Amino acid sequence: MTVIAAAALAGCARPPEPAGPSTEPAKSVAPSTDPVAAEPAETEPAEPAVAAVAAVAAVLDDFHAAASAADEERYLGHMAADGVFLGTDGGERWDKDDFRAFVHPYFSQGRGWTYRPRDRHITIASGGGLAWFDELLDHDRYGELRGTGVLRAEAEGWKIVQYNLTFTIPNQVAGEVVERVRAHADRAGAEPEPTPEPGAE
Repeated sequence: MTVIAAAALAGCARPPEPAGPSTEPAKSVAPSTDPVAAEPAETEPAEPAVAAVAAVAAVLDDFHAAASAADEERYLGHMAADGVFLGTDGGERWDKDDFRAFVHPYFSQGRGWTYRPRDRHITIASGGGLAWFDELLDHDRYGELRGTGVLRAEAEGWKIVQYNLTFTIPNQVAGEVVERVRAHADRAGAEPEPTPEPGAE
């Protein structure tokens, strides 16, 4: 799996990288005689952000792995108590308790679903307490999907506050897809039909 991580620390005082291809350190500047200006600027090290990105990626990887293994406790253990899962159908918005009720009939029978994540981007917020991400997912039946969401740093580690699962639709066929969705919605007595499972095998 290819992981592309971007850690953003707004307000960070860390100096920018030197322009150009050179990797040589910037030349020293003569110290100022101004006692205030002479004080070294406080910098926020990049290492915590890098570690946070790796930790968030590990949570997302194990979230998908647990779903594939139909491991209910492990899967839902990655969600925050106030976490929400948004499915591909417009009517699918589950809080954690509702989502547990949804997945239990499948997982209790050993029926999981397998997503293979790739092209993931992770951003760590200033302060380090929140992270958001987007990733592409490959599924044997549904093809390519996209997952986006937010995680929060808690005492037990990073927890998923929201996961949003969507289908990716090529622009060239978007009109056709929209018309089919409209036709479905216009059927007499039609109601939202939930996906059999988030990525049915």
